[in-house]
Amino acid sequence: MRILAALIFFIAAPLHASERPPNIVILLADDLGWGDVGFHGSQIKTPALDSLAKQGAELTQFYVYPVCSPTRAALMTGRYPMRYGLQIGVVRPWADYGLPLNERLLPEILKVVGYQTHIVGKWHLGQFEPEYLPTRRGFDHHYGHYLGMIDYFT
Repeated sequence: MRILAALIFFIAAPLHASERPPNIVILLADDLGWGDVGFHGSQIKTPALDSLAKQGAELTQFYVYPVCSPTRAALMTGRYPMRYGLQIGVVRPWADYGLPLNERLLPEILKVVGYQTHIVGKWHLGQFEPEYLPTRRGFDHHYGHYLGMIDYFT
């Protein structure tokens, strides 16, 4: 989390000199391979993603997990999921746990430096109590669903 906080600091530090902070858009796509997008040579046309990659910063060295909840947890916290018990499997609909409430999340840090934060799509980090929902974890707005295993077109 220290590295993630430092990155946000270095992004936000020059904001005092500019009128408007840069937009930060993070795309996390389940089941999308590195070579499945046009800007990595895929035959599949992805013009919108190609444009975003050309205009922004592309992360090319990172770790992910074979299922979504640990990957999302790592992205949101900047920490290895095994440090807080979300390293295996996904958060199931009947689970009475989620991403621990004592973990500080990326949207909470972004709000400190003046950003509005929104999440579109799947949360999949806990929903059994209101405190675990994305709008209680730093996001101003959530449009999507809390669990996984939804069709590809929802």
